[in-house]
Amino acid sequence: MDKLRAMQIFSRVVEARSFAGAANILAVPRSTISRAIQELEASLGVRLLQRTTRTLHVTPNGSLYYDHCQRILSAIEGVESTLSDSTVAPRGLLRVDMTSSFARAVVLPVLREFQDRYPAIDLTLTLGDRPVELVQEGVDCVVRAGTPASSALLVARHLGSFDWITCASPDYLARRGTPHSLDALDAYDIVGYQSAATGRATDWRFTVDGAERTIASGTRLIVNDTDAYLGCGLEGLGLIRVASYVALPHLKAGRLVRILPAVQGPPVPLSLIYPQDRHLASTVRAFADWLGQQVHAQQSTWQVFLPRG
Repeated sequence: MDKLRAMQIFSRVVEARSFAGAANILAVPRSTISRAIQELEASLGVRLLQRTTRTLHVTPNGSLYYDHCQRILSAIEGVESTLSDSTVAPRGLLRVDMTSSFARAVVLPVLREFQDRYPAIDLTLTLGDRPVELVQEGVDCVVRAGTPASSALLVARHLGSFDWITCASPDYLARRGTPHSLDALDAYDIVGYQSAATGRATDWRFTVDGAERTIASGTRLIVNDTDAYLGCGLEGLGLIRVASYVALPHLKAGRLVRILPAVQGPPVPLSLIYPQDRHLASTVRAFADWLGQQVHAQQSTWQVFLPRG
């Protein structure tokens, strides 16, 4: 039995909380996972996992063994990464999750540069804004907006920031007039964006004279897709609030008009989030460095053309 490989498999089973999840992460048959765990338990002479047809629990011995596995595997990965970083280009599968709007506006237009720079990295890009269980779902890192929740298990690397831009189509404003205060918004249609985390329309938050003001959205229309949400604004269905990197091309083209430019919220941080409990893979480090450079280069343009309504 390859003890090191068995330790890796056992660690992935614990993190994924299932044999099937570990098999998916490691891209091996489920039978390989099951056989490796059986051989490992037989070799150690203890039960590491308590499993039924529906659940899987780590035994006290399994928890102790997992902690030691993590230290051993992390040390090995650290040494290998240190040796390979200076001699071998990053290679392997990289799985990244981000919102579709960020991907289309920021990443996809320059993604060929990343591929040219790192031809040995095979990138799987999934798009969405639902909460992602990185380890359980086999995702290496995610890009998320907002202040990351404090976690001892995750690392959040700051990439940059953007602003929320309140806007509407010229047609809508021609029909309804332009609001000049937050109080006036009660008379307007505010399109709601349904949060994947909460299942309800996200409120709009503004800072006025140092105090936060909250405006409810989605009184008549709520959508849960970024493209559909932007489309509602472009089609004159109401006011929308989108990221500056999404709004910019439409403001430039005159398809959208910014309203209430003097009422702002604080800049919204962008972060790349990855697991804390393992050595940072060279593929993740390469993507983090590259994406940080792209955001830094682009974010200054997100504020260059923000016309006043």
